[in-house]
Amino acid sequence: MPHAPPRRWELDALRGLMLVLMTLTHMPTMYSLPSGQPFGFVSAAEGFVFLSAFMAGRVYGARARRDGMPAMQAAFHERALKLYLCQLGLLLLAFTLIAWLGVHNQQGGVTGLLEFFFIDPRAAVVGAALLLHNPPLLDILPLYIALMLVSPWLLRRGLRQGWRGVLAVSALLWLAEQWGLGLALYEATVALTGMPIPYRDMGAFHWLAWQALWIAGLWLGARQRPLPTFPLWLLVPAALYALAMLLWRHMVGQDPMPGVPAVGLLLDKWALGPMRVLNFASVFVLLVSAGPWLLRVLPRPLPLELLGRNSLSVFCAHIVIALFTLAFFGSTEVIRPWSTDVALLASAFAGLFAVAMAVEARERGGRRLVPVWRSGPQMR
Repeated sequence: MPHAPPRRWELDALRGLMLVLMTLTHMPTMYSLPSGQPFGFVSAAEGFVFLSAFMAGRVYGARARRDGMPAMQAAFHERALKLYLCQLGLLLLAFTLIAWLGVHNQQGGVTGLLEFFFIDPRAAVVGAALLLHNPPLLDILPLYIALMLVSPWLLRRGLRQGWRGVLAVSALLWLAEQWGLGLALYEATVALTGMPIPYRDMGAFHWLAWQALWIAGLWLGARQRPLPTFPLWLLVPAALYALAMLLWRHMVGQDPMPGVPAVGLLLDKWALGPMRVLNFASVFVLLVSAGPWLLRVLPRPLPLELLGRNSLSVFCAHIVIALFTLAFFGSTEVIRPWSTDVALLASAFAGLFAVAMAVEARERGGRRLVPVWRSGPQMR
């Protein structure tokens, strides 16, 4: 009978690194823009979504083989419900205390972030509860929830009949999104239902594009085999492309070619433009190829592992900290002494590590209360 796959500390460390980069990007300090997309035109969001999908494929794929498809589906739905409750908690905070603080302190960073809520509170609250209205900073978990809800079907289809059909449909949906399928579906929905939520307020992430990244990670994780070894003829072009994108990003900035929107579309983050997908793929090839060597020569990053093991709690905490920082200290457009921004970041990371350690301490205490013969593999 298959057992649950062993926890891989290097994957936890990578997720921890993604959380650190997201915190640097989302905290409204002078370090926000420079730390965004540090690996070229690839952000921490791509890495976090892909790693989450890969680990979901490993864990829930093993669960399906061990306990059957219904157990796998129930585990996915339980996780999705937990994510949804976290999203509701963040929305409640944003629409009440954070909104009041933004108005009281006259902080445009917060009032701009919650603009649609101030315009139409009822539509914003109902739409957010239905995962249709997703303000900035609060638009990642809805994507994650939707992908978790469809993953049981995808995993069942892939394990029973192979992944070719799933991957082909996923690629076609990504391609259609590059030509505006998501916007067309939105306009048709508005015409039929009169939905009052503007397209831009449904969230920055184009779900029909980002599903491709999730499904690729889910497939690789569910294979339950080592990642492939890439030949030299593929490794060399990947290295050259990744280096070119890295230099381009840090020499030009976040906008790859100001004044030429067509190039921006090819590297667009929210729709996962074609050149951006190639950038992510090239970094993936390099990381997989260099992984065994890096594991030998680099010290084990225990702090990053701690964050990665408790990724959901840490992710929610970083959103809460960023919202309060916006409400009290303003956006990145506010000029502050560098020492203030350093203190804000230091406080934010101290809070994240405190949350991670508190969660681990609570779970260790909970496990001690469970008799050893009843405790099964822990999935977090």
